[in-house]
Amino acid sequence: MQIRFDGRVAIVTGAGGGLGRQHALALGARGAQVVVNDFVAANAEAVAAEIRAAGGTAIAAAGSVSDEAAVAAMVQAAMTAWGRVDILVNNAGILRDKSFGKMTLADFREVLEVHLVGAAICTQAVWPVMRAQKYGRVVMTTSSSGLYGNFGQANYGAAKMGLVGLMQTLSIEGAKDGIRVNCLAPTAATQMTEGLMPPAVLAKLDPAAVSPGLLFLVSDDAPTRAILCAGAGTFERAYVTLTHGVHLGTGPDVPEQVAAQFDAISDRSRETVPMAGSEQGQNEVTQAVAGS
Repeated sequence: MQIRFDGRVAIVTGAGGGLGRQHALALGARGAQVVVNDFVAANAEAVAAEIRAAGGTAIAAAGSVSDEAAVAAMVQAAMTAWGRVDILVNNAGILRDKSFGKMTLADFREVLEVHLVGAAICTQAVWPVMRAQKYGRVVMTTSSSGLYGNFGQANYGAAKMGLVGLMQTLSIEGAKDGIRVNCLAPTAATQMTEGLMPPAVLAKLDPAAVSPGLLFLVSDDAPTRAILCAGAGTFERAYVTLTHGVHLGTGPDVPEQVAAQFDAISDRSRETVPMAGSEQGQNEVTQAVAGS
């Protein structure tokens, strides 16, 4: 059965080009009423016009995701037009790549402001709407640079891993109100990645190949708390895990024991995917009680 979004209202940030444009076009093609956001008004309007020309429904909303007033106006525009917001795709982003030793704190802050704080601003703006209607789908755009690191992207990586933490908590807080929150980690050739990879590689990394994963993450049957990775038509899933660990007590030689037992502490044969941060403490206390 085809995934459809008839009657659903979707906001896609940073949708004037690249991944965001493909996400918006894909949602519009499957029946969603789309708010196309971009920092450049002409780009947002061009994509909204594309959706309408293809028979879909869309409006443009210009403004930075880090501008609270602009975000509030964007959400209000959706509410005025259609009376609800079902889907938020936090896609907007910028790059300020430089090795950490050469990076200014201004560049560090700017990237966090757009990727992480911007996603929080947009999500908080739609949160009461989604809670009231007892339905919501939110996607944070994370990255392998955040999950695994990448030279020259300390600011970007920190922001992208921060989005994973935001997703983890919001998925817990939103569950009772039917709000599902996930992360998408795309690999795609966009304006942001131009010049970073050989042309032959870029040719395979069509942004349109990522959007099918996005459609699943915002569908009625979406999971929650998933980190879906996507690129070149391949889809993977990433996890934040916890090893079982080793109880070493609190004696004076514990630092030396941590060093000696580090391989055992790192053993992944009994690792778990905690459903809440409290599970780390529960594991530690359980082992402490058993060892006392």
